[in-house]
Parts: sequence; structure tokens; C-alpha cells
Amino acid sequence: MSTVARFEDLEIWKIANSIAVEVYLLCDNEPLKSDWGMKDQIRRAACSMSDNIAEGFEYNNNPDFIRFLNYAKGSSGEFRNKLVILNKAGKLGDAPYKELYLKSIEFSGKTKSLIDYLKKFEADKKSKKS
Repeated sequence: MSTVARFEDLEIWKIANSIAVEVYLLCDNEPLKSDWGMKDQIRRAACSMSDNIAEGFEYNNNPDFIRFLNYAKGSSGEFRNKLVILNKAGKLGDAPYKELYLKSIEFSGKTKSLIDYLKKFEADKKSKKS
């Protein structure tokens, strides 16, 4: 894997960022527009994914980055849970639900792969020092 200079270059950040933008736009329309509590919660969960990637990356060390990637992955689970609730409650149509749900699944899988890669990299680095 090549070195990445900016978090904006990470594919997972791009996916998470696009989810957050879509959610913001979705929340500008009814019925979410007037559901202040859920609108706030789903926006926060969506933004938290890309926020945690950005913050963790900027610490400039793998152990912190891994920790924040785990937070981002957790936020993806929270986000998907809210999508399911909104869809079942009839507040989110099937098309946006499916699109955002699938993007979130993709995000989680790719984030998990990056976490696994970085953990292995760190373990290999430690074993070479021994």
C-alpha cells in the first residue's frame, strides 16, 4: 500500500463524505426536515464517519489512526441502525434507504480492511524490532 499524504485521498473518507453530504441534502426535505431529533442524530452519525477518519489521520501515527478508524466504523453501524428505523417508520423511502445502506456497508468493509492492514503492519514492525 502506498503512503497517503492527505486524508482526503483515502477512498473510505470519500465514501463517508459522500454519505454525509447525501444525508444533509436528504434532511433538507420532509419528513426529516421537521423531525429535529432524528435529523440531528442521523446527521451527526453520518458526519462522524468522515470526521473520525480525518481526526485519526492527522495524529500521524498508526495506533491512533486505527483507534479512530474503529470509531468511524462504529458510527457507520449507528448510521445504518437509524436508516433502518427511518425506513421502517415510513420516514425514508426505499430508494434512498438502499443506496445509503449499501454505501455504509461498503464503507464498513473497506474500513475494516484498512484496520486489518494497519494492525498487521504494526505487528510486523514490532516483530522486526525484536
